[in-house]
Amino acid sequence: MLLHLAYLAATNTIASLLLLPMSDREKDIEILALRHQLLILQRQVGKPRFEDTDRAVLASLLHHLPLARLRQLLLLVRPDTILHWHCRLLKRHHAATCVPRRRGRPPTIRSIRTLVLRLARENSSWGYRRIHGELAALGIKVAASTVWKILKEHGIPPTPERQITTWADFLRSQAEVLLACDLFEVRTLTGARLYVFAAIEHSTRRIRILGATAHPTADWIVQLGRNLLMDLEDAGSRARFLIRDRDSKFTATFDALMAGAGLVVITTGIQIPRMNSIMERWIQTCRRELLDRTLIWNLSHLLHTLREFETFYNGHRPHRALSQASPLRPLPHPINDPGNIRHLKIRRRDRLGGTLHQYHHAA
Repeated sequence: MLLHLAYLAATNTIASLLLLPMSDREKDIEILALRHQLLILQRQVGKPRFEDTDRAVLASLLHHLPLARLRQLLLLVRPDTILHWHCRLLKRHHAATCVPRRRGRPPTIRSIRTLVLRLARENSSWGYRRIHGELAALGIKVAASTVWKILKEHGIPPTPERQITTWADFLRSQAEVLLACDLFEVRTLTGARLYVFAAIEHSTRRIRILGATAHPTADWIVQLGRNLLMDLEDAGSRARFLIRDRDSKFTATFDALMAGAGLVVITTGIQIPRMNSIMERWIQTCRRELLDRTLIWNLSHLLHTLREFETFYNGHRPHRALSQASPLRPLPHPINDPGNIRHLKIRRRDRLGGTLHQYHHAA
């Protein structure tokens, strides 16, 4: 628009210079001829369209004439419109030179907003008053109502609604001292039922398949409990709590055995498998990746299959909870050399007849 306006100003200046040598009689004749042509165009054209540059030129040329003279001129628009355009032109000029004042409180600094959200996220029991006090202790001056407004804008509910501890949060915070065990059923090719007893550590996700039998008894569970305690002692485990369901095979003798070793037994609620979610999730993984793809012949075949899967699960299978590492094998250093990536040689090792695939670099 500015370039076009400068072009029109230059052309009008040249046109005004060309009018200087003309006499008054010639100018009057030219004005009458132009007015008559304008009458002809008004009869043929409907409502004309004006661009911003056209409005600026007309307003700057005609604002010196009195209103009475404007009403006598033969124009495409009304005189009031010309005056309105001139007012708008003056407003734009003043708006460009004057910075408008902002009303109300100044906006909160982004780093303070980020800190408020962090404190609310890391401390579910803190309300906006407690967060405001923590900011004051850090030397950050901000109103309590501002903290409340920030939390509301980001959809963070009040403290009573955020203070509810879910089982997932509880298990995650206590993972290093939690141990879970359970029994699950396996059907053989002939339809016989076999029962497997396994335990898993929440922190490392290491699985221990303790045994399998067709007739689980309380004494059998107690013996496997002794074997579990010896394995934990050899591994230097720091587990202090054992989660189990309310199966009748877990007797008071089993609980007393665990208590003598310093483990507090926690029983899940009735028909609430989510209270033992880590163990239930492993059983689902075992079924989907192994048992649903294998025909189990008998007890010895089941034990051999489960031992292979235990070795694969603990030593190779990646886990999202461990950042894709396995319980007994940390992640290797990443390959940063483009040449090595371009010439990768990966070999596959089959386990259990190809049911499980394990990949490694060729030597």
